[in-house]
Amino acid sequence: MVHPQFDPIAFQIGPVAVRWYGLMYLVGFVLFVVLGKVRARRNLLTGWHPRDVDDMLFYGVFGVIIGGRLGYVLFYKPLYYAAHPLEILQVWAGGMSFHGGFLGVLAALWLFARNRNKRWLDVTDFVAPLCPLGLAAGRLGNFINGELVGRVTDGPWAMVFPQVDNLPRHPSQLYQFALEGVLLFVILWLYANRPRPTGAVSGLFLAGYGTFRFIAEYAREPDSFLGYFFDGRLTMGQLLSLPMIVLGIGMMVWAYRRAAKAQPTVIDRMKTD
Repeated sequence: MVHPQFDPIAFQIGPVAVRWYGLMYLVGFVLFVVLGKVRARRNLLTGWHPRDVDDMLFYGVFGVIIGGRLGYVLFYKPLYYAAHPLEILQVWAGGMSFHGGFLGVLAALWLFARNRNKRWLDVTDFVAPLCPLGLAAGRLGNFINGELVGRVTDGPWAMVFPQVDNLPRHPSQLYQFALEGVLLFVILWLYANRPRPTGAVSGLFLAGYGTFRFIAEYAREPDSFLGYFFDGRLTMGQLLSLPMIVLGIGMMVWAYRRAAKAQPTVIDRMKTD
């Protein structure tokens, strides 16, 4: 198969060009609002209101953009941007990091929780199932642009990206679309449909995303300016995903143990009868 080589510009109005990747961000934000309001209506008794979703999106947009850009600068090209600091502001030139954006969103949600007198983990538990479809939209944007291509393969599902080279490669953007986006959304949405201990949904998101990203990285070509680490065993994406997996599993264990300790014992129940 040959990549269709889509025009990265979806449409143009005068001098203003609207790119597919930007539209995918918009799709992600719209899905966040729609799904968030569905969850808010189901959780009115716990203090959530549909209008809270709009406010969270406002905080989250800034967290994604600022955190994503700074994460790319610090995790991927710190020496380059140290020598060219003014280019840090050139977001339109490309260069965003999911892991940086994730940290930015966490900081933004902490501010939201503080301003609304909510517990931070309650906010992250609410938001976690809303994120994967936005990630899926982003990976679809990567595929349309023919960027972040996969490693060379001789499999029958290989795709040639002429804008990169003429070698058959994994369409790794679609793998990530399916794993980190669609599958993770289904898992989280179903899991969060029932009451869970505080922090458990957030932990599952961390562990799930980290695991799926770690797996997908085996099919994704690492950045040329970074290459592999540990004698070709791991990529930067995998190194950044490992702490997410460990922290996510730890959070789930902590959440369930904490919930178990908080449950009244038989003796306590007898005293109150």
